[in-house]
Amino acid sequence: MATIIVLFNLKEGVAREDYEEWARSTDLPVVRNLGSVDQYDVFRSSGLLGSDSSAPFEYIELIAINDGDAFSKDIGTDVMTKVAAQFQSFADNPQFLMTDKLS
Repeated sequence: MATIIVLFNLKEGVAREDYEEWARSTDLPVVRNLGSVDQYDVFRSSGLLGSDSSAPFEYIELIAINDGDAFSKDIGTDVMTKVAAQFQSFADNPQFLMTDKLS
């Protein structure tokens, strides 16, 4: 199993409320319903521990996938292509980190 970590800020002019409503109503339920995904969560950062500075990224997504090949097929569907395009309209240069859990 691998986890994809997505780090991003919203594009200039995108309202936080608009993105978060879309994430709750569309993104989270669609991605959570993919057979290749065990867990999917979106987090809004609230700051840096021990600092008054703001975090470098406003949002973090964690996508736990159970099968990389199946995930590749899942994200190629018409539904996911549409969701990905919508995501790109909100997110400013998202960074997708592929990770493997250390035992």
